[in-house]
Amino acid sequence: MKPPCVIIVKHVLPAIRVLVMKELIEKYNIRKIDVSKKMELTPAAITQYLKGERGTALLNEIGRSGEAMKGVSKLAEILAKNDVAIEGVVEQLCNVCATIRSEEIICELHQKDLPALKGCKCSICERSA
Repeated sequence: MKPPCVIIVKHVLPAIRVLVMKELIEKYNIRKIDVSKKMELTPAAITQYLKGERGTALLNEIGRSGEAMKGVSKLAEILAKNDVAIEGVVEQLCNVCATIRSEEIICELHQKDLPALKGCKCSICERSA
């Protein structure tokens, strides 16, 4: 059986990247090339995120969560600063992910993407079963 982390890596992280990237570009007026450096992504990946070719699976669901969006904004703020410590970025990213999991935003996708989860007792699915 695959753990819920598979859903996080496959769907949640790309959606968070889209939201953070858009905020860096729109709110902080950071050029795409500089966003790619701050986020450690290729310029091509930034373009794909902007075109909606990546990170769209949970984008709307996460965008509707006030708490998750507060975390995304905080993450963008941390990245917008020039003196970013990796620990701060990772800690905030984990906070956003924990919020998304606690709000059960990914439960349906988790069970749909991994059909063997019928009766799953993971920290995501046991709340929605």
